[in-house]
Amino acid sequence: MTFLEFPLLRAVTMGICATVLMDMWLWLLKACGVPALNFRLLGRWVGHMPRGRWVHDSIAKAIPVRGELTLGWLAHYLTGISFALLFTGLCGPAWLSAPTFLPALTFGIGTVVLPLFVMQPAMGAGFASARTPTPVLNRLKSLANHTVFGLGLYAAAFAAAVLDQA
Repeated sequence: MTFLEFPLLRAVTMGICATVLMDMWLWLLKACGVPALNFRLLGRWVGHMPRGRWVHDSIAKAIPVRGELTLGWLAHYLTGISFALLFTGLCGPAWLSAPTFLPALTFGIGTVVLPLFVMQPAMGAGFASARTPTPVLNRLKSLANHTVFGLGLYAAAFAAAVLDQA
């Protein structure tokens, strides 16, 4: 029995690996002095949702929630896994056995829609970071982050396909 026979598990693994690659990219940016994502604020946003608060003027000024950093990291990885499951559903499990670069890259880039047009506005940064001091830079960083995620989808699927053939 090969890993390929479990497309759901393979997609989940692909999502985790792609998210890890994105985190490595974010760590590299931070090491170079480029401000990176703050998963504590993501956790704060998610933590306010069960209380009925989905939109904030400034998530940084919102009341902190218990365990927000852990919640932020959990939300980050669950989002990566969800994206990988959606991608696998769109491409079909056959893509997992013979992954190609362009669909993964295109999908990864497309996932930037979520932060630019849902998360950032809901956290008070405006559409596509329009209410931040450096909107163009923030948009480019989001685009780069999600491009790396797409590369991670492909790399993880390619590695799994190679291992399956070994």
